[in-house]
This record gives sequence, C-alpha cells and structure tokens, in this order.
Amino acid sequence: MTARRTSNTPNNAEGASAVVERVTVALIPKAGGDLQRLQDRTGLSKTDLINRAITLYEFIDEQQSTGHELLVRDGDSGEIQVIRLL
Repeated sequence: MTARRTSNTPNNAEGASAVVERVTVALIPKAGGDLQRLQDRTGLSKTDLINRAITLYEFIDEQQSTGHELLVRDGDSGEIQVIRLL
C-alpha cells in the first residue's frame, strides 16, 4: 500500500496534513449492516466512521495492553460492565 499526501485532506489534531492511505476492505454481513446503521444514525460518511473505529480500537487496545479496564456504566441502574476486546 502507498501512503500519499493530498492537498484537500483536512488537518489532523496536531495541525499537520493528514497522510491518506487507501485500502479496500471486504466486510462481513454483520459489519456491513452495522456500518450502514451507524451511517444512518450519525450522518457521518463511511470513511469517517471507519477512521473513527480504527482510532477507537487502537486507543482501547493500548489501554488494555497497559493493564487498564474499559468500563461501561448504565446511567439508570448504575450497573457497571467491563468491556474486553479479544
């Protein structure tokens, strides 16, 4: 795969031009359906959603690899669940 800079790419959080890498991915039916539901619900593009998913997965993986836990708390009941990505 080749990375390249494009002049019409928005700046990233650090203020530098983002490097664009184009990939083709075959999604399983569940992932394809989930992607479509996310797009319908958020109004974000598939590209934006996939970029956010990769960034979120990297963050969670980094946290888990350093011994942190990802917790989800139900706002109504207060129940807390530990989320583990395997």
